[in-house]
Amino acid sequence: MRGHLTQRGKNSWRFKYDVPSNGKRVTNWVTLHGNKKQAEAEAAKIIASVAGGTHVDPTTATMAEFIERWLRDEADINVGSASYVKYAQLLRGQVTARIGSLPIQKLTGAHLKQIYADMARNGLSDRTRLHVHRVVHTMLKHAVQWGIVPRNVAKMIDAPKVEQKDEVATLAPEQVQQVLESLTDKLLRMIALLLLATGLRRNEALALHWRDVDLDTGKLKVVHAFEHHTKEGLRLKAPKTPRSRRTVTLPSSLVTELRAHRKAQQELRLRCGIGGKATLVFDQPDGSPLSPDTITRRWERATKALGLKATLHSLRHTHASTLILSGLDVISVSRRLGHSTPVLTLNTYGHLIRPDDQADVIMDNALKGASGANPVPKNRSEH
Repeated sequence: MRGHLTQRGKNSWRFKYDVPSNGKRVTNWVTLHGNKKQAEAEAAKIIASVAGGTHVDPTTATMAEFIERWLRDEADINVGSASYVKYAQLLRGQVTARIGSLPIQKLTGAHLKQIYADMARNGLSDRTRLHVHRVVHTMLKHAVQWGIVPRNVAKMIDAPKVEQKDEVATLAPEQVQQVLESLTDKLLRMIALLLLATGLRRNEALALHWRDVDLDTGKLKVVHAFEHHTKEGLRLKAPKTPRSRRTVTLPSSLVTELRAHRKAQQELRLRCGIGGKATLVFDQPDGSPLSPDTITRRWERATKALGLKATLHSLRHTHASTLILSGLDVISVSRRLGHSTPVLTLNTYGHLIRPDDQADVIMDNALKGASGANPVPKNRSEH
């Protein structure tokens, strides 16, 4: 079966195709958006869905039907398994359960606001409501791109507000020392030390390659992160945001520890009869990657034994908090953490910045002159 694609506007296409119905063929038309290549790709998906018996007429598709299509054709392919499971739970549990029979083309902002209000009445947190809004927003963005709906109604309403917490979980200096001195799991201790000293995310640290670590100059480059994909398992991907691709300087004490770690790692490979040098900074004895979830569980067991309530991610928070409390500027901290914007850093750690309002003194000096005695210079044109 084939269809016919006709350009309607600069980035608008009308796709005509037939769908079998009760022994007959019914002609459908759908508007696709994007350039020609994108429109042809979406048209090919439609043809494949018709041939495979999974096609849903975009003019009659319900929210439940489109949610399943989006999870199958977009989320399952382009997000990690943990994110996919979360998206599916949120969409099926909160959206499909409430408005699953509603035709997607009749969806309005009022429907979404009603969902959020109902979630609040049922005791669900503001953050969960915000997560639902963000997933729906992303899903409807693709619905617009695929020509299913003319606009993204989630974009037209205010997102649920989440009250910013005053503090993030961090370790006190004495707790840092307790962890580093008490951890008997040498590999876990080395990972914890790296996270504390650099602020890397867990999946960035575990994806770190020796080729990206320069111990002579004391720098490392973050170019990859691990994610667990539903079908492919553990795989390398680009860091979380473009800003996450960064260079991080290393304290000299960490450089010393990394040199010792690399030596021990190579000796273990030789004892195991594995030739060549290690590729990953942290790996299994056979050179294969470490599972991020396994490392998290090892950390949870270790901290529980020490009587500490601290997640592995709190080491990143501890790193950032230490820098800010020591007076390092927010932009430098933001770049070191790989945040998408310094605003995110301020929102997360702004409460740690010590007030030092010297605006009156600064302006007094500016008005009087740096020496405190000279008047403000006149405009050259007045001489």
